[in-house]
Amino acid sequence: MTATTDAVVVESITKSYNSLTAVSDLSLRIRRGAIFGLLGPNGAGKTTSLRMIMRILIPDQGSIRILDQPLSDHTQDLIGYLPEERGLYPRMQVRKVLVFLAALKGVPEAEAHRRAGEWLERLELAAWSEKKILDLSKGMQQKVQFIAAILHRPPLVILDEPFAGLDPLNAAAIKDVMLELRDQGSTIILSTHRMEQVEMMCDSICLIDRGRNILNGELQAIKKSYGKNTVRIEYSGPTDGDFLNQPALVESVNRFGAMVEAKLRPGADAQEILKAAVQSGVRISRFELIEPPLNDIFIEKVSNGHA
Repeated sequence: MTATTDAVVVESITKSYNSLTAVSDLSLRIRRGAIFGLLGPNGAGKTTSLRMIMRILIPDQGSIRILDQPLSDHTQDLIGYLPEERGLYPRMQVRKVLVFLAALKGVPEAEAHRRAGEWLERLELAAWSEKKILDLSKGMQQKVQFIAAILHRPPLVILDEPFAGLDPLNAAAIKDVMLELRDQGSTIILSTHRMEQVEMMCDSICLIDRGRNILNGELQAIKKSYGKNTVRIEYSGPTDGDFLNQPALVESVNRFGAMVEAKLRPGADAQEILKAAVQSGVRISRFELIEPPLNDIFIEKVSNGHA
């Protein structure tokens, strides 16, 4: 049988807890060697969906295949998982917990020691390798748990809020590893609320709300479908942004101090906004017509679903 191009195929899965339906008729496909963003507001069903993919939970209906195989004990070993909540043994030493978790995935002890040493060195944790987990900061624990997720070199990696608790330097280090894993052929499912990370890293996304798929596809195609309907402006001078108070041209405004993003109404001419800005006395350092940020698409789709 010829292998498909999909690492994960989810078909019409549903999961309920008593009267609450956490996931409803959810279907999605995740390409091999891609970074896939699973997005949604709090309580949307993301974690339940991930746990079904990992076979921690069993769907009430529907089916899931991992790398052309139905879910089984074997497919669980093909997955590396970084949960949102901490899951390490707090009184174990860092290196010992990594070797132990790798052994559960079939990595020989000597090889697990070697790999753990390499990753601890790379993520600047080598000096802490004999410390207990509870002695580490939140960010350090997050890096150890990330190492645990990838130490057995799984072809599918599931990361639930991997940047939580990390400063910008360590977040960049984890991001670089994720991109490296993708380039080596691994498939990564990323669940996060940090839309800027999704926008920079993900090849495709699925946005779920109330357990249902409300937006799904290649990220660039989704953004392109909205067209260049947003103006990003950086300026100095009067900071009240009165030049954007034009209801006939501007649908909504997102302000970031001296930078604003204004969503245009259909048919509006961005040059009219530029003219108004100049006439108001502000000094323009950047004026750019862009596709809407993913954050704005997220808010629009979820808000419409709750209207």
